[in-house]
Amino acid sequence: MGSSSSFTVGLLNTIYALEGRKISKEEITEKTIYIEQELIKENVGSQDQVFAAHGGFNLIEFSTSGDISVEPVIIKPDRLKILEKSLMLVFTGISRMATVAAGDKIKNIPNNIDYLFKIKNLVDDAYKVITSPGKNLCEFGELLNETWKLKKRLSNEVSTPKIDELYDTVIKNGGIGGKLCGAGGGGFMLFFVEPENQAKVKESLNNNLCVSFNFDFSGSKIIVYNPS
Repeated sequence: MGSSSSFTVGLLNTIYALEGRKISKEEITEKTIYIEQELIKENVGSQDQVFAAHGGFNLIEFSTSGDISVEPVIIKPDRLKILEKSLMLVFTGISRMATVAAGDKIKNIPNNIDYLFKIKNLVDDAYKVITSPGKNLCEFGELLNETWKLKKRLSNEVSTPKIDELYDTVIKNGGIGGKLCGAGGGGFMLFFVEPENQAKVKESLNNNLCVSFNFDFSGSKIIVYNPS
């Protein structure tokens, strides 16, 4: 779920604050990517760092030159609230090293170009659903379902029988769609479930932890700053 990038972004933000220096969201994104990809040599992309630094809903574009464009997605407050209430974050019960799944996906890129372009095209569809008042937000859940099916094709490390069973259970009990957060293999799944069906879904999950959350639009920030 981007935990490693979130930690690194937060740590850098803290270090700069202790030094009395203010760092922009763009700078902290760039430095986090450098640390994770060049210094630590992790199999990670660049989107988690953007999410953690900027917060909110953004349309992110990565150019071949290495430039990153971050465009805020404008959503009406009432529609945003409905979306927030329709999402459930569920722990799979599996802790994993995301680099294994990420590394396998990187290795398989030449064979998965078609799937990757299909996933990219779904971003445009999701943007239209979220920002268009006339669209039913349930369509967003359906797009999550399509994305999950494509994501599983990228590597055998993305899902497991236990994860597939969890996914099927949620869908059978009222969920519309969902996907695994992060590279794959474990961690959390995000599901679109209409509020009236969420109690039934929770009951069907037995011991799987459901984590309440709210959207954040500020990204990494210093909460308390008391320089000596």
